[in-house]
Amino acid sequence: MRRRALLATPILLPGLARAQAQRPIRIIVPYAAGGGTDILARALAEALRPAMGAQPIVVENRAGGAGVVGSEAVARAEPDGTTLCAVVSTHVMNKHVMAQMPFDPLRDFSPVAMLARNTMVLAASSALPFTDVRGLAAHARANPRALSTGSTEALSSFIGQEFARRLGVELPDVAYRAGSQLMTDVVAGHLPLGWTSTASATPHMATGRARIIAVSTATRTPFFPDVPTVQEQGVAEFDLAGWVALLGPAALPDAVAQRLHGAIAAAYAEPAFQSRLAAMGIEPDLRDPAATRAAMAREDRIWAAARAAGHLTPQ
Repeated sequence: MRRRALLATPILLPGLARAQAQRPIRIIVPYAAGGGTDILARALAEALRPAMGAQPIVVENRAGGAGVVGSEAVARAEPDGTTLCAVVSTHVMNKHVMAQMPFDPLRDFSPVAMLARNTMVLAASSALPFTDVRGLAAHARANPRALSTGSTEALSSFIGQEFARRLGVELPDVAYRAGSQLMTDVVAGHLPLGWTSTASATPHMATGRARIIAVSTATRTPFFPDVPTVQEQGVAEFDLAGWVALLGPAALPDAVAQRLHGAIAAAYAEPAFQSRLAAMGIEPDLRDPAATRAAMAREDRIWAAARAAGHLTPQ
């Protein structure tokens, strides 16, 4: 009870008018409704409402420009804690794949929390004559360009091509609009390999016509605990994944960010919310503002190096 009473304190800065203190907290999701980020944002908003007292929380979809349209609205918002955005890792990557951006994804935002990790998995047709990375590499060398790998957006495409570069093989990229379509083709045998999310891969495992060969992160995913990482299979320092983070405008005071993070941490500690995330196939990865900023800066360096090496080309 004491914890909930503390968290019910309005998020806004002391000294603002009482009426302003009841302004709703808007979480802008700069992507279409129904996607993974939207689902997580709405679940989090629901879990936070009891702790926020009379202050409403609403989720607003503002899609467009690979997340740029909605994120720009937050970058330009008043930094009082009432306007936030839930973004994925392409928020940082966009800086290196777009010719022009109306904001800087690091400088113009204040991190509040890292919310989830989107581990990418390498799905393969069960008809292929290998079950691990070593076998894949040997098959690719013996059969040049016989294997292609599917992707659904800039991140999974980069992971697929970086994986191929590290192995020293060619795995031509095949673009798909959604992970469900990619997995349908893997199961049907039309696509040999594909990098996709755990949520997209899981429903197809029961068919027995697809298998997971590796995961993209440094640690295994709880959704496929028996599948080794790329690192475990001999590719040193391979650690790439998507994520979902909650950000505010650049000048958001540290005290407000910390109070918001505290409310989120309390929601994440609730067993009911943990069960809900697991049921949705979401891997929680809660980090504080400083750790979130460090993770974003690390990825900015990764994408900058990839662009300098010619592995990313601005469009």
